[in-house]
Amino acid sequence: MSALFQTYTPFPLVMQSGKNDRITAADGSEYFDFYGGHCVASTGHCHPEVVRAISEQAARLLFYSTAGALPLREEAAGALLGFAHGSGLSKVFFCNSGAEANENALKIAHKITGRKVVMGTVGGWHGRTLACLSVTDDDKITRPMRHWLLPRRSLPLNDYQALDQADFSDVAACIVEPIQSLSGIVACDPTWLRSLADKLRASGALLIMDEIQTGVGRIGTPYACHHFAVQADLLCSAKGLASGVPIGAVLMSAEVAGALSAADLGSTFGGGPLACAALLATLKVIEQEDLLSNVLKREAQIRAGLQGTVVRAVRGRGLLLGLESEHAAELKKHLFEARILVGGSNNTQVLRLMPPMTLSEEAVAALLAAVHRFAP
Repeated sequence: MSALFQTYTPFPLVMQSGKNDRITAADGSEYFDFYGGHCVASTGHCHPEVVRAISEQAARLLFYSTAGALPLREEAAGALLGFAHGSGLSKVFFCNSGAEANENALKIAHKITGRKVVMGTVGGWHGRTLACLSVTDDDKITRPMRHWLLPRRSLPLNDYQALDQADFSDVAACIVEPIQSLSGIVACDPTWLRSLADKLRASGALLIMDEIQTGVGRIGTPYACHHFAVQADLLCSAKGLASGVPIGAVLMSAEVAGALSAADLGSTFGGGPLACAALLATLKVIEQEDLLSNVLKREAQIRAGLQGTVVRAVRGRGLLLGLESEHAAELKKHLFEARILVGGSNNTQVLRLMPPMTLSEEAVAALLAAVHRFAP
C-alpha cells in the first residue's frame, strides 16, 4: 500500500518527464498537456531558462527566510509590479500558494476595515484554508467546517438586481474570480464587475481580485484586472507565477499597504530565493517569447477549429477555456485515449483547458483533430 494519502484521482498514467506542452509517461508514451498541472506550467514543462535559474540559485543559496535581506527578493517584487504595470498596485507580500495569498488578503481586509463579514460569489472557489473556505461556494468541503468559518454573504455573479440590493456596510471585502474556473469557466460581466468595485469603494469595503488562475498572462493580459479595467485593492497571484515552484503573492495598493504594520504579515518560506529566481525567469520568458500574443493566437485557433463539433460553446478567454458539451465526460475519455490531457469541472458539461502558455500549434491541431473524430 502507498504511504501517500490520496487527494484527487490522478490521470491514469505514471508521469515521468515533461517538455514544453507534453508529458512523457513511464512507458514512453507522450501526451499533449492541456491541463498544465492546473494552470501552473505557465512557461511549459522544464523551460530551459527556468531550469537554469533554479539550478544556479540552488547552488548559490537554497534558502533563507525574511530574517535575511535578499536583493533577489526585492528584485522579484519589483519585477512583479512591473509586469502588473497599470494595475495601480504598489507593494507585494510573498507567501507559498494561492490559498495563502487569499487567506492573507482576507485577513488584511479585516484588519483595515474592522469588519467581520466577508463576501464571495455564487460559484466562487478560493481555497481550503479557513478564511478561504468562508468565501468558497462548494458545500461538500465547507459544510463540515461551518462552525469554524467567518460570517459570510454570497453575491450572484453578473446579477445587477442583486448587486443593487446588496448591503456592503458591514462587509470587510468581496473576493471575486474574474473568470470562475472550477465552476465551469464562468466569466464576470466587465460592467458588473466595475459596478461592484464602485459600490465596495463607496461603502468602505475592499475588492480582492482572486487571480490565482487568471493571472500571469493566462488570459492574454498580464492580469485580468487589465482586461476588465478594474482597480482592485488587493490582487492575489500564484499558480503559474514561478512555472511550478510554489509561490504566492498578494499585490496591494499604496493605501492598503500604508494601513499595515510590518508585524501584520509573515511567512517563513514566502519569497524564498529559489522561488524568486523561478519567478524572475518566468516573467523573463513571458516577455522574451511574447507569450501573451501566443495565448491569444492559440485561443483563436481553438475557437475557430471547434466550430461544428460536439463542443457547443467555448467559454472563457485566453488559455483558461471551457469546452461546453452534453457529452463532456465521454469526450474527456476520448481525448485521453488520443493522448490529450484536459480537466473537468464542477459543471459536468464543461471541460477545462489550462495548458502552458507556450502551447504549440501542433498541440492545438491534435486537440482539434481528436474532437472532430469524436462520435458520441
